[in-house]
Amino acid sequence: MLRGLVFAAAMVVLRLLQGALINAWQTQAGLISVVLLILFVIGVAIWGVLDGRADAKAQPDPDRRQDLAMTWLLAGLFAGIVSGAVAWLIALFYQGLYTGGLINEVTTFAAFTALLVFVPGIIGVAVGRWRIDRNPPPRPEGADEERADTDVFSAVRGDEAPTGEIPAQTAAGAQAEERTGSIATAEREAPTETIPAAGDDDAKTEVIRTDDARHAKPGEEPEKG
Repeated sequence: MLRGLVFAAAMVVLRLLQGALINAWQTQAGLISVVLLILFVIGVAIWGVLDGRADAKAQPDPDRRQDLAMTWLLAGLFAGIVSGAVAWLIALFYQGLYTGGLINEVTTFAAFTALLVFVPGIIGVAVGRWRIDRNPPPRPEGADEERADTDVFSAVRGDEAPTGEIPAQTAAGAQAEERTGSIATAEREAPTETIPAAGDDDAKTEVIRTDDARHAKPGEEPEKG
């Protein structure tokens, strides 16, 4: 907004000077108009260079810099419309100012003024940034180590952090594990019952004599020696 106001006022002053000089030297009307426009463009370009330098110093990363193109475009449109309307109002009381109709001033002449502001301004911004990027200021030692993490790392840390439901589930799991461990410990510590083995349960062995009786035929008595 500040740029638009400044350049709108500058354009009104330039047109007043143009009218006065042309009335004094009518044969030099073309040269006077060209010289005044060049001065106006130089002023816009200088402001653009200062804008670009300030933006480059404030943010060394080109991807994080401000969108000065849109800023200068809006400033040019504002300056063109406002200066055209003000010049038309002044022309109602001062006949030395060369203006057209109101519609012509806020459309055709406003577009011309917007180009005079936008094009030199954005060129100046590019030049200012280029000069800073070519000779960047020295960074303080340890700046890389103290640099804050980007949003990507913050998002990763946020994903790793447990949500509100996870602690509850973890606590429930811990309680279940604690109960299971208590039951297992109680089972291990419980006394075991020893059942004595009965003597009758021992298997009886049969003694088989290995003498000649085993060779005797059925019904025969064994030989006596």
